[in-house]
Amino acid sequence: MKKARLALAIGILCISIFPILVKLNLTPGVISAFYRMAFSLVLLLPYVLITRQFKIPNLKTALLAILCGVIFGSDVAVWNIAIQESTATQASLLTNLSPVWVGVLALCFLKDKPKVNFWIGTVIAVFGMVMLVGFSVFQNLDFDLAFSFGVLSGVFYAFYMLISKEVLKTMNVLTFMALSLMASSVYLAGVSYALEEPFYGFSNTGWLVLVVQAVLCQLLAWILISYATQHMRATRVSVSLLGQGILASFLAWLFIGEAISFQMVVGGLILLFGIRITFYDKPIFVNLQIKRQKPAL
Repeated sequence: MKKARLALAIGILCISIFPILVKLNLTPGVISAFYRMAFSLVLLLPYVLITRQFKIPNLKTALLAILCGVIFGSDVAVWNIAIQESTATQASLLTNLSPVWVGVLALCFLKDKPKVNFWIGTVIAVFGMVMLVGFSVFQNLDFDLAFSFGVLSGVFYAFYMLISKEVLKTMNVLTFMALSLMASSVYLAGVSYALEEPFYGFSNTGWLVLVVQAVLCQLLAWILISYATQHMRATRVSVSLLGQGILASFLAWLFIGEAISFQMVVGGLILLFGIRITFYDKPIFVNLQIKRQKPAL
């Protein structure tokens, strides 16, 4: 469990850099998602084949891994657009509404139902996230394209988390990553072509950013997160990924000058507190009741 948590923490740090790179607007959103997947595939596939770790247990599992690739490709594409059309901070936090969707889907379809602490922690974490985004967005129903795509990204990611959790029960991480990246690359290439987004003509800095996205934000980050998903509850991993929003906000302030208010700082602390509660296994209210009933010495 300690290794899984460490892998999750490093993975979160890696993906926190991604919104900053996308916000530079050096390439269109969907084509950026395509090259993130394609470059990762080029780097990973030879290693998996040479080391003979490419093992498909059965056709059903393979098809689910391919479906994960399509869903994850859609997630990254709409998230890229949300980042470019708003701010790295808002888009990162909206996509991290995924724990809500993961919890609802897990409640409906999985045997491993979310515990009470998960729902308490999720409510607190989401409240913190709302503080970070700003209450006015929800109060005024200011749901523009960027807002809608940010939320949609979270929905896509929730489906990805739950399906990948099932796939990784019988398939090793590297095989899963290879199949998923193949599907994402083909799918996003088709979408980019349909949208007439350019496949070349970028600056040297633009190409460098695409490579960094692939190596750091995709390949390294998601191998680590997939490993964590394999050894931890999908609901717990998804809520932990809320911490990515805080790191992304800090990095956006540090490197591209996005403002961070006192309200955002408080919201971030509340969000982290909510995440901590989801990691607490013992029932909270039962413990409080026992403490109240315990006589003083």
